Amino acid sequence: MFAVIKANGKQYRVAAADEITIDHLDAEVGSVFTFPVLMLGGATVAIGAPHVDGATVTGEVVEQTRGDKVIAFKKRRRQNSRRKRGFRADLTVVRITEISGLGETVKAEPKSKRAPAPEAAADA
Repeated sequence: MFAVIKANGKQYRVAAADEITIDHLDAEVGSVFTFPVLMLGGATVAIGAPHVDGATVTGEVVEQTRGDKVIAFKKRRRQNSRRKRGFRADLTVVRITEISGLGETVKAEPKSKRAPAPEAAADA
């Protein structure tokens, strides 16, 4: 099952356990956030007008980060005129934990710690 959600004026296609990077949300790391659902897909499809009634997508804030630096450089030739300006967007990484709607609920499996790989015995 997947859903199309709206976050900060943009639309994202998500499934359970996806990690998406969106524009900055005012939320602490580890807090739970609910997004409005525009469309649900899977075995049956539901399209909202504008939102799907009774459908929710829940996500957990993983980290607050910043994007790559974008440089805007303007130069006017032969006039000793140039301007350099940089910009870095504030971003939020969100892990989708649950999608529910149309009588179905899909939950993401909790992240488990990596088990150490078994060491191969060397034949002598």
